Amino acid sequence: MYFPTVKEQLDLIVGNVVEIISVEELEKKLLHSLQTNKPLKVKLGADPSRPDLHLGHSVVLRKLREFQDLGHEAILIIGDFTAMIGDPSGKSKTRPQLSAEEARENGISYFEQASKILDPAKTTICYNSDWLGAMKFADVIRLSSHYTVARMLERDDFERRYRSQEPISIHEFLYPLAQGMDSVHLKNDIELGGTDQKFNLLVGRDLQREYGIVPQVCITMPLLVGTAGEEKMSKSLGNAICFNDPPSDMYGKMLSIPDPLIETYCRLLVPPGELFGEILAQREENPRTAKRALAKKIVALYYSEEAAEGAETHFDQVFIHKKAPDQIELFEFEERSVLLIDMLVTLGAASSKSEARRMIQQKSVVIDDRKVEEITECVELESEPKIIRAGKRRFFKVAAKKTF
Repeated sequence: MYFPTVKEQLDLIVGNVVEIISVEELEKKLLHSLQTNKPLKVKLGADPSRPDLHLGHSVVLRKLREFQDLGHEAILIIGDFTAMIGDPSGKSKTRPQLSAEEARENGISYFEQASKILDPAKTTICYNSDWLGAMKFADVIRLSSHYTVARMLERDDFERRYRSQEPISIHEFLYPLAQGMDSVHLKNDIELGGTDQKFNLLVGRDLQREYGIVPQVCITMPLLVGTAGEEKMSKSLGNAICFNDPPSDMYGKMLSIPDPLIETYCRLLVPPGELFGEILAQREENPRTAKRALAKKIVALYYSEEAAEGAETHFDQVFIHKKAPDQIELFEFEERSVLLIDMLVTLGAASSKSEARRMIQQKSVVIDDRKVEEITECVELESEPKIIRAGKRRFFKVAAKKTF
């Protein structure tokens, strides 16, 4: 196994990092790895509470990929057991708990999407239910004895909720302890996470020490601001660009970011050296040109260069030339008259009937060239297709199924 020098590794590792606890310990671990020719174990915990990854997740995943490229072992922990508790990080109230089946299913999807960044052949994937699920109640009591309530209340979100007299369930105290037990079980050398995970990472470091294990180094990464330029990226806030967004949607969402985010997005989302200087130079002259270059690069990273070219062509045709795209998928219906709300759900333009109603109420649904205003509208279908636009970027052809 070949490892670069400690300095060469550190030069790459510190890029975009918010905090390393501690740099001196990291240097010692890297030197020991070099001397023993043994890779470090680098852990990233994945919360499968939602199955869709967005570009905010990519920030820490790219750091894990850098450790892979340096020759170290990447361990992706799917928190299927801890997801049944619900991570309270940054939340003002108790989070809903998932069933074991939901957590495992989301975890599979998480790994498939994360493999767009990680080298799956060099990634060890674990489910923490394998060891946490085997713990007995006596084990949980012993684990709880290693941490005090006072220390738990040092956590920002717990402190805020305690002061505002909002309920904090006992089971939420168990989340950081359970995540810390992942580090005890794996004996990993390094753990990565966003800045909102700092407390949990430090608990893992403390528990390793309590169990006689050399403490992990904690590395925190910045939280990516969403497309609106205000709060952190989150699908629930509607400001996210997801890994599985269609190329045209991904491209269009990238163009919607505020100009001041261009440099941050470029620095955090594009691999080092790729187009960075070129995009920043374009930003000074024409922010729109810079965003187009950045948008194409992001689409190419998650799909292909061909998909990026197609997304740009689609955007220009629809939003600049005000034309429907050349290629639109055709959906045929058995019925001759379909309630628009039901149709939007069937087409996948809306995830639920309530979302479909909101889209119509917001006047974001167009049939041919007519904006729909009534939520009770029925679409009368013929053999000649109608074009439905849902939102700004999604087009569908609908027609009655031909009978012979």
